[in-house]
Amino acid sequence: MVYPEEPFWALPMVSGLYEDRDYRVNVVEALQEFWQMKQSRGVELKNGALVIYESIPSNSQPYVCFVTLPGGSCFGSFQNCPTKAEARRSSAKIALMNSVFNEHPSRRITDEFIEKAVQDARASFKGTPQNNELPESGIGAFRFMLEANKGRTMLEFQELMTVFQLLHWNGSLKAMRERQCSRQEVVAHYSNRSLDDEMRAQMALDWIAREQENPGVLRRELVLAERELETARMAGRELRFPKEKKDILMIAHNQLGGSNLGAAAIEN
Repeated sequence: MVYPEEPFWALPMVSGLYEDRDYRVNVVEALQEFWQMKQSRGVELKNGALVIYESIPSNSQPYVCFVTLPGGSCFGSFQNCPTKAEARRSSAKIALMNSVFNEHPSRRITDEFIEKAVQDARASFKGTPQNNELPESGIGAFRFMLEANKGRTMLEFQELMTVFQLLHWNGSLKAMRERQCSRQEVVAHYSNRSLDDEMRAQMALDWIAREQENPGVLRRELVLAERELETARMAGRELRFPKEKKDILMIAHNQLGGSNLGAAAIEN
């Protein structure tokens, strides 16, 4: 994708979306109105149509801002921004482009989409063809999760996908399998859970326990998370998973009373 250099795009006149009447769209307002319009048309948004911005504290440029969309997708400023306002516009710009692209029929979870996604997953599966068709298999759980979200778009589906990415990264899925929980039971349970402070705190406790058993593991994981997040942000990619990993690790670090780990991770 090719990104425009300016923080505004030249577009036809639309009332209420223009900055200083210069016929260039205000991307921050346009992004919010886009999701409000979707909600007004009957799209179910669990946490409403609010677009949430998060500026990274800094006393000098370049400034960084993240934006989380209804549905859970996250994008960040992908330019070197000299002001906090510019960083917000940069994050809104990439989020708006992805929001508009997300309206394409190919991004909606339909029967055809599910069959193609399951076929692709099956092709990369290493087990026997008989086992990967069972409902309790990974392929079966993947199909179950997609079918439960039929009609939604990929951006609206992002938070649920991120929850399961985090559960896998954190080792929680493995622990559930050892307790004889089926994948379908896990999917059904977490499909009704939001990615909130309680879930982050629970995962942070796991990393605190790992650090106490193996000192240094938290630092190494945070270094990797910082690098992954920064690389993805500058490339304009979706960021919810790497950002949540970093946030969870920082919660664990802060609860352990650390003070220099985050800065050290960035420097490394």
